Amino acid sequence: MSYNPELLATAAHMDELEKLIDAGVTAIVVGEAKFASRLAGQFDLDMIKQATELAHSKKAKLYVSMNNLIDNATVDELPQYIQSIQSFGVDAIVYGDPAVLMAVKEHAPGMKLHWNAEMTSTNYATAEYWARRGATRFVMARELNMEQIVDTKQKSAIEIQVQVHGMTAIYHSKRSLVQSYAEHHQQRDRYAQLQQAAGLYLMENDRPDERFPIFEDEYGTHIMSSDDICMLENMHELLDARVDSFKVEGILKSVEYNVTAVKAYRAVIDAYLADPDNYEFDESQLEPIRELQDPGRELSFGFFFKEQVY
Repeated sequence: MSYNPELLATAAHMDELEKLIDAGVTAIVVGEAKFASRLAGQFDLDMIKQATELAHSKKAKLYVSMNNLIDNATVDELPQYIQSIQSFGVDAIVYGDPAVLMAVKEHAPGMKLHWNAEMTSTNYATAEYWARRGATRFVMARELNMEQIVDTKQKSAIEIQVQVHGMTAIYHSKRSLVQSYAEHHQQRDRYAQLQQAAGLYLMENDRPDERFPIFEDEYGTHIMSSDDICMLENMHELLDARVDSFKVEGILKSVEYNVTAVKAYRAVIDAYLADPDNYEFDESQLEPIRELQDPGRELSFGFFFKEQVY
């Protein structure tokens, strides 16, 4: 069977979406904060329609993220939203809450579903559970190591998706924690200034050299990792395992950085597919990323080569 893995990325706006596709991605994921968590940017329905048309014109797929925690009020809005994006020709919905799956089955039968519940997607049995209920893809937790990812792929028939580059979320709250803190200390103006500047981050007393970015909007607060996953030089191991989709996470990164990362992964994937048996990583392919990498953020392997934490 031929193997042609997907290269997936996030887009903050339409211009970045087009540049990422031109750089080599074969799929883009977008959404809006009411229905999705940790988005690179906001895409309302009109923008999703435009994005779908643009992606399809360039032979790429467009996915809509709906992986937020869904409350009762939002459940009532799911049918119309899902029907709208189906009418645009969106290729799949990324979901975590079963409410989304149920709404899709009723109001948009045939729409592909990618299950993404972040840290709870840790084993092949769970993958099979969601596959039986209609999911077509299983987004692996970022806390899994290489052995666990390979094992899941071997034991499950469902597609699997793995994040190979970028920052990851390490904490989430539905509350606007930073804004509440600033208001409590009568620093509302200071909070607004920080949001518009270089961004907010946390530091720990015992790790003063590491900064954990804070991503906050009206739907909650997210604390992100202090380093960036970078699996470029070890992509052959994931390609050997025939992982179906590789994600480059572009949240809180510049368009230039994301385009550069995508080009590097595109080159590595293409080189491997051209001659898997004789593939060797070219160290120079990592240099463009290193040149743009924030010196305060280490490029790391994440959990890929650590002892299993689950």
